[in-house]
Amino acid sequence: MSEPAETDADETDPQSAIDAQGEQRRAELDDRIFEHNAGDEQDGIPFVGAGPGDPRLLTVAGKELLEEADLVVHAGSLVNSELLEEYCDHAETVSSIGKDLEELIPLMRDAHEDGDNVVRLHSGDPAIYGAALEQMDALEHEGVPTYFVPGVTSAFAASATLRTQLTLNEVSNHVAFTRPQGKTLTEEDDHIGEFVEMGDVTTCIYLGTHAVADTMDRLIDDGHDPEIPVAVVYHASWPDEDVIYGTIGTIGEKIEEAGYRASAMVIIGDAVTGAGYERSYLYDGWADRGPDSDGDEAGGDASDDETETTDDSANPDTTEATQ
Repeated sequence: MSEPAETDADETDPQSAIDAQGEQRRAELDDRIFEHNAGDEQDGIPFVGAGPGDPRLLTVAGKELLEEADLVVHAGSLVNSELLEEYCDHAETVSSIGKDLEELIPLMRDAHEDGDNVVRLHSGDPAIYGAALEQMDALEHEGVPTYFVPGVTSAFAASATLRTQLTLNEVSNHVAFTRPQGKTLTEEDDHIGEFVEMGDVTTCIYLGTHAVADTMDRLIDDGHDPEIPVAVVYHASWPDEDVIYGTIGTIGEKIEEAGYRASAMVIIGDAVTGAGYERSYLYDGWADRGPDSDGDEAGGDASDDETETTDDSANPDTTEATQ
């Protein structure tokens, strides 16, 4: 952790802090990487993933930290108000929507230095389109330690709703978390078409509800099969969750008719329906090779492959992203 920057107590320059922390990160690894794991409660301000919506999908670690908090800086309407009422009713709560880093960093820093337990609450998982690291770097540069507490990202909530896996043997060997071109992402950096072209990729599009029709039109113009399945899960795990099925050729019109412009997870690929997969090797003779084997389908608590585990708040151009 770096030494506190010499700045006016009421002033902060987040960009300079971000740049300085980036240089330090390139020079050496943070010792805390080797001292703590993701389940540890650590010193400083935790950046907690609130999960996709349903309060029951908050992690145990997140719940405990919120129950001990004096100040919770949260992602506004992106976090279910029921979660705030259930776990944060004793604490001061501040929405981060509409606030820039120049406001947020002194708010959290000063509360922490006054001895308050501060929690920064992002929607979904802060590691996915969460813009968390820039806040953490700015705080660390001023001597305030921070750490991540993972959450359930919306792609996983959507797959649960769809009653399917994002990876399926002989259907989808890969998962892509991505977003469409727009103010943040240039046309050259939009790789959705490339993921779909691979064929065995389940493409999960964040922050793209407003652009579903345009995205599907581009896929068709690029020659992709219009019959490829697509599911759009609006407000995954929220009480008003809605699921719309279609294909690359039909989903755009369906979303336009539904009127959704934000807060939906778009999933493209054959895994959407869960049809056509082959039985894995996990539950046949391959699973009897013993605990020391290093094959792809070794026995144990894995879904298809031994290594198949994934860690991961939403206004596309604010500091939050929908997970």
